[in-house]
Amino acid sequence: MSNRFETKLKELGITLPDAPAPAANYVPFVKVGDIVYVSGQISADANGFIKGKLGDDMTTEEGAAAARACAINLLAQVKAACGGDLDRLVRVVKLTGFVNSTADYTDQPKVVNGASDLLAEVLGDAGKHSRSAVSAASLPLGVAVEIEGIFQVS
Repeated sequence: MSNRFETKLKELGITLPDAPAPAANYVPFVKVGDIVYVSGQISADANGFIKGKLGDDMTTEEGAAAARACAINLLAQVKAACGGDLDRLVRVVKLTGFVNSTADYTDQPKVVNGASDLLAEVLGDAGKHSRSAVSAASLPLGVAVEIEGIFQVS
């Protein structure tokens, strides 16, 4: 096991948390063949939920940091789906990002860039993915961002 992705995370000062448990009646990920579908990961870190509404009480930069936290949680789920070996990740296929924002806020893509940029930095070419970034009138628990992902694994 080469641990190349874990090494890059360590270089960046990032420690993956334990994969967050689901908050309701669903599973955190489903693996079908070599594809892992990861349920939406809400913006949370070691300090708790990252809450706010973009265009109201949160800046685009703060939103991007919240999306980055979602990406870290997505990687934690992928690692769990791969039996603890993150290097089984072949590539990120697609992200769908939901941004808790006001009706007139239009920088959802800049917010979700926080996740996309982190994945590219950690995974290199394997982190390049297709993506959607959409607005939501509200998100669970008042969080700023929720992101789901589709990943190819070996």
